[in-house]
Amino acid sequence: MPFPSFDRSRLKLKPLSERIHDLSIQSLLPLEATSTYTHPHLAALIERIRSAKRNKAAMIWMIGAHVLRAGVQRQLIALMEHGWITHLAMNGAGPIHDWELAHLGATTESVARYIRTGEFGLWTDTGVINDVLHQGRETGLGMGELIGQHIERSAAQHRAMSVLAAGYRLQVPVTVHVGIGYDIIHEHPNCHGASLGQTSYTDFLIFAESVRHLEGGVILNFGSAVMGPEIYLKALSMARNVEHQEGRSIGRITSAVFDLLQLDDDWQKEAPKSDPRYYYRPWKTILVRTAADGGQSFYFQGDHRDTVVALYHALQAQS
Repeated sequence: MPFPSFDRSRLKLKPLSERIHDLSIQSLLPLEATSTYTHPHLAALIERIRSAKRNKAAMIWMIGAHVLRAGVQRQLIALMEHGWITHLAMNGAGPIHDWELAHLGATTESVARYIRTGEFGLWTDTGVINDVLHQGRETGLGMGELIGQHIERSAAQHRAMSVLAAGYRLQVPVTVHVGIGYDIIHEHPNCHGASLGQTSYTDFLIFAESVRHLEGGVILNFGSAVMGPEIYLKALSMARNVEHQEGRSIGRITSAVFDLLQLDDDWQKEAPKSDPRYYYRPWKTILVRTAADGGQSFYFQGDHRDTVVALYHALQAQS
């Protein structure tokens, strides 16, 4: 006999127009925004990225959703337009912010405010994403492309600021990697678990194929403590398995982590298990373990509004 499950038909949803938003389209940085961010290893990373582009190797960016909340959409889109990003991976919250900004020009709700009344995440407009995924699952497209296609073809007032729509328009893979129950649209009565799983798994396989082209390439992780390191670890194992069978290797990888946490100067060796930072996956997975076979890793501490803007201007200079 199955265990009792929650009856979603009893939920009361409200339109986004009734929500207080913490971020508006006016908060997005202009493309000409400047940054004073400096780091002694930034020039070396820039040269590695330029080398990857010259050699047509993969240039993969993995981002947490709060990178979009930092307002660097214009910079990310421009980097895709100029060929500095060949693949952009994000977690399940990323397309939610992207969708809401495109359609409403605002996003982000106060968890503290809305969890008290049981309204957190239960907004009808955002739940349309579930219908897009369910109706499009048989096309064979991944979650990121389905959502980007829908935004690009819609009348969304701010679709020019949509990173997913830009990926669809430019044919740069923007993949979405979800955990069931992580995102607000999973609360909704129209959420279809099979559609989430199918479209996001398609995106994982697209990501793994991009990782297969990382020899001499670059992979950057911005503010993703779990999603980025975990999908990269599995995809790299799959890619190396196939390449090794055919006499090739994937070892010359430049990896970099951009985050807020302060690490020791020697981030190229693991922290001891007695240190809580041992469990910080970007460090041990991206900076150490996956870079151990001929790779080079870098760590940059800083706010995404500073680091992404600094990278953008450095890559565009003399490009």
